[in-house]
Amino acid sequence: VVERTERRDCKKKKADDPADQRTCLICGDRATGLHYGIISCEGCKGFFKRSICNKRVYRCSRDKNCEMSRKQRNRCQYCRLLKCLQMGMNRKAIREDGMPGGRNKSIGPVQITEEEIERIMSGQEFKEEAPEHTWGNNGDSDHSSPSNGASEGNQPSPASTLSSNRSVEINGYTAALRDQYINTSMSTHYQLLPHLFGYTAQSGLLAPQPRSVFPQSHPLVLQLVAAEDLAPLATPMLIEDGYKVTQVELFALLCRLADELLFRQISWIKKLPFFCELSIEDYTCLLSSTWQELILLSCLTIYSAQIFGDLADVTAKYTPSDDELQGFSEDGMEVMERLIYLFRKFHQLKISNEEYACMKAINFLNQDIRGLSSISQLEQLNKRYWYVCQDYIEYKYPHQPKRFPEIMMCLPEIRCIAGKLVNVPLEQLPLLFKAVLHSCKSSLTSYRTGPSPCVTTSSGN
Repeated sequence: VVERTERRDCKKKKADDPADQRTCLICGDRATGLHYGIISCEGCKGFFKRSICNKRVYRCSRDKNCEMSRKQRNRCQYCRLLKCLQMGMNRKAIREDGMPGGRNKSIGPVQITEEEIERIMSGQEFKEEAPEHTWGNNGDSDHSSPSNGASEGNQPSPASTLSSNRSVEINGYTAALRDQYINTSMSTHYQLLPHLFGYTAQSGLLAPQPRSVFPQSHPLVLQLVAAEDLAPLATPMLIEDGYKVTQVELFALLCRLADELLFRQISWIKKLPFFCELSIEDYTCLLSSTWQELILLSCLTIYSAQIFGDLADVTAKYTPSDDELQGFSEDGMEVMERLIYLFRKFHQLKISNEEYACMKAINFLNQDIRGLSSISQLEQLNKRYWYVCQDYIEYKYPHQPKRFPEIMMCLPEIRCIAGKLVNVPLEQLPLLFKAVLHSCKSSLTSYRTGPSPCVTTSSGN
């Protein structure tokens, strides 16, 4: 007993010694030990395990050389997995049953060829179809199922395919801005996204065979919808004719809208059917990390009529100065392009309240957020509502086999936009929203007067 106590004290002193503290070889965070052959943190360990077990295929929106740090590691899943493989993480050390605790712990870092890495990153190693999952009492399923598809699915990257001549329709702006951003048609750029619509064939998002468990999933969907506040927003957005809105007034209005939307998210959490399954601390952590994403999702879906109607009318009465136009940042342009792209995608898909409620729950249940204590429960809940959503959509839209993966592909894009939005200076937000709402409202007008651009058509159910 004395010897055991001495060993424990020795380990504690060693752990408390700053000189002995090691950092993760992937992201530089504090390492917790040897995981799958290399020194890494819990976050990268879990990310690598989920990526391999769930046969994830990612894409990088830049040059496949994104910065990996504790703060940046969730921005690009492709580069994070690539670095895991390059640093020697051993995928064969992961237990095949997906349970905690690796196997072959004596195996250290492995060196694999560039060809092997490319096979893994491209999904060629995962071509074998996973067995069809079965529905359990708790909504969980086989271990090869997606545990967090919302956060780690492939990131569609419209901004990466756009030319340097950015295009956006902003009437009434200065000639310099118009010449710089209105030279080409935006619809032409969005035809350069074959990976978004061809993604389903290789992603594994679609079940290999049709399932018929709708009676079990339907009540869960209805519970999620019941937790939502679908009433119109109460923030006044009516401006009398002829009134010129200032930058400060528009910014104040955006803040009031954000306050109301955030308050609705807090109320939503308390009504969730799984509210009692997690701690208040975990809910606080989840909300603080996802509130921007939840607000964006709601603005683009259930509140879109007001946002792209009443709010767009208010922003139309705001005229930015030449200094504001000239000072508009590159980050603002990228966020603007991505928001316009995502708006058009949602408009094409015509997201229902049921689909929105499922998307929101899946996005919220992100077990990769730092500081969570119930990661395994979050993973099970995420799986449960992933399959609930998939089952509901496949039942309601039998003639749209790509609808579910296309909807899920929007979630990482929302997460990416929310991450980039924090880099936009506050004083540029009024101009950003004016540009986005004007372009999207113009799109709605062209949709009503021209042929339908929808990629998928409603089944009428």
